[in-house]
Amino acid sequence: MRDNERVTSAIREPETPAATTPPRLIATDLDGTLLRDDKSVSPRTVAALAAAEEAGIEVFFVTGRPARWMDVVSDHVHGHGLAICGNGAAVVDLHGGPGAHRFVKVRELPRNNALEAVGLLRDAAPGTVYAVEQTYGFYQEPAYPKLHMEVPDDLAPAEELLADGSPITAEPVLKILAFHPEMEPDAFLTLGRLAIGDRATVTRSSPSALLEISGPGVSKASTLALCCAERGISHEEVVAFGDMPNDVEMLTWAGRSYAMGNAHPDVLAAASGRTVANNDDGVAVVIEQLLNGRM
Repeated sequence: MRDNERVTSAIREPETPAATTPPRLIATDLDGTLLRDDKSVSPRTVAALAAAEEAGIEVFFVTGRPARWMDVVSDHVHGHGLAICGNGAAVVDLHGGPGAHRFVKVRELPRNNALEAVGLLRDAAPGTVYAVEQTYGFYQEPAYPKLHMEVPDDLAPAEELLADGSPITAEPVLKILAFHPEMEPDAFLTLGRLAIGDRATVTRSSPSALLEISGPGVSKASTLALCCAERGISHEEVVAFGDMPNDVEMLTWAGRSYAMGNAHPDVLAAASGRTVANNDDGVAVVIEQLLNGRM
């Protein structure tokens, strides 16, 4: 199976030589994975990340978060300084600290696709409300709940925000957020994928019924694969960590992958291994074992 086919597969293949291949890159989700529930990076995890980089293993943070929410890990990016944000919609250079993030790669959601997705999901799930995530801006509908720790730049219907001639057309759209106040989260995800089809990538990382809608083919896995190809790193040399449905493709693609002890059932099925929960430093536990195995 070719690498690009593995990116979109949600089925874990039998173990390959990756199990004994020395890792060259560690790819880890943040919330519910690397970060504890209080959003801190534990001293043990900080030490493990630094030890991996010292051993010549690159560490990539691969998250659904926008770039402006990356301050919590900006001090831990080490040499390359890069993170994959927005579920693969952007590769961001975090050097320079808060407010100085630079977009290295942007994989936008075309506005026509975004408008179609909004309309189709409104029809399939009446009551859905939306927010629009751009490279530097955040906009939402008036009925969208206060789910994020920030004030939106503007309040308007999604169709108005995404229309030609809208004041926000100067920046690319990274993803659409779709919230339903009544549906069960996994049921909403299934419905959203069926309704939107191949017009966009639909996933979720929140415990609530909040969908994240990105460009066609855009995922953590596909952008990570691009970054690895640029470095001459194969999927067999990647170790990945995650806990929610937006991590499934990445965990399937990586040569070795670990579901957190607190992971969603789909993640447990996709990963080749398991570790302890995020509050118990599950990522650090595995990194320490990997480094001990290399010595």
